[in-house]
Amino acid sequence: MKLHADMPSPLNTVTAYGPDWIEINRRRFEGAVVVMPEGEVAAWSAQRFDALSEADFEGLLALSPELVLLGTGDRQRFPHPRLTAALAAAGIGVDVMSTHAACRTYNILMAEGRRVLAALLPGEA
Repeated sequence: MKLHADMPSPLNTVTAYGPDWIEINRRRFEGAVVVMPEGEVAAWSAQRFDALSEADFEGLLALSPELVLLGTGDRQRFPHPRLTAALAAAGIGVDVMSTHAACRTYNILMAEGRRVLAALLPGEA
């Protein structure tokens, strides 16, 4: 699905997505990524939902988001609370949804000026 902004933005925007890829600022990424409105789009150490670890989420703390959107692939799946405990302890909310829903939600929150972080896992092959 292609997503189009009304006007070009200097902020990182999800511009399209497919079954196993995400396009940010018209640049295609395969594999898991972490994106915030500003800064570099980075590969995320997590690659599959079943392999998520506490360290994958602890690594997001240094980016100081106010909210983390976790895109869990093709369908919404909830990680064990112990995995996101470090974020909760820091007062950072975590919303879990499919990766495609997380892409759309990220664009809305980013456009509102929120310091949102999207941690996006690819769809299952």
